[in-house]
Amino acid sequence: MTKNRQLIIPAVILGIVLIVIAVVYWVSTASGLPSFFPGHQAGSSTHHVKHGIAAFLLGIACFVFAWFQTGPTRSTAGTATK
Repeated sequence: MTKNRQLIIPAVILGIVLIVIAVVYWVSTASGLPSFFPGHQAGSSTHHVKHGIAAFLLGIACFVFAWFQTGPTRSTAGTATK
């Protein structure tokens, strides 16, 4: 697997942003969401729990991706099969 260390910082930042978005979905009603968020409805008192779960899982996936990018690279030049 090719490691690209330049993607670690953007993946962590994106993960943090997505988890913050998840919290906003969980604590705000549909009318209290920013107008550019999917699910915004004026006058609605419902919470978009599924949107929050999706954003949270994507944030965790970004952290996992960044974690795998920080691992050591494997060298196949020194291994030989018998």
